[in-house]
Amino acid sequence: MAVVDGDTLKVQGPVGRITVRVVGINSPESGECFAAEATAAMRQLLAGHALRLIIDVSDVDQYGRSLRFVETADGANVGTDVGAEMVRGGFALSRRYSPDTTRSDRYDQLQQQAQVGGVGLWAADACGPAGVPVSISISQHANAAGDDNTNLNDEWVRFTNQAATPVDLSRWIVADESASHRYVFGAFVLGAGASVTLHTGCGQDTSTDRFWCNTKSAVWNNSGDTVFLRDPNGNNVVVLSY
Repeated sequence: MAVVDGDTLKVQGPVGRITVRVVGINSPESGECFAAEATAAMRQLLAGHALRLIIDVSDVDQYGRSLRFVETADGANVGTDVGAEMVRGGFALSRRYSPDTTRSDRYDQLQQQAQVGGVGLWAADACGPAGVPVSISISQHANAAGDDNTNLNDEWVRFTNQAATPVDLSRWIVADESASHRYVFGAFVLGAGASVTLHTGCGQDTSTDRFWCNTKSAVWNNSGDTVFLRDPNGNNVVVLSY
């Protein structure tokens, strides 16, 4: 058995070596903040254990990886749900991959606890020194009129500065629960009491509207997702799950 990262393993199966993607979680990708810590945590959880691989609904994903819940199969803590422990420790996010969602409600609860407790990647300084506290609210319109993929600018997230002082959002990052969707603000200051709307499609940036220009597809899942607003170090500063 070899750990690839915080949510992927390589194990010896009956017909050879297979890649296992742990269902229901998503850990930081290589090069991102907390990726190394997540990989180390996964190694520690699995070290010296035989594993039980449990299918939910789907057998493999589009990359040919086996989709499984992973539990320890021996030792004093036999039956430990590895995905749950990764979320509990703040080393991974709870992520619903329909239709494989049998344990998602539990994982969501563990994530809420980790977030409230400032554990792991939820710590204010998880990725570097935390900046001055901000008071920014997030609203979203994930379900664009008609086909989301052809009406990208009607899909948006909005950030409102609730404070009486401006906030410099230059190089701040907007992310969803996936491993690929990341938007980085250029030079931009959000005025006191002001709002800026980030549209998924293309357009001309203004003081009130920014455009991701993600032309391949919609970003925000209609059935539920998480909006992360991160400082330039990658710390999660404001988070909205819907």
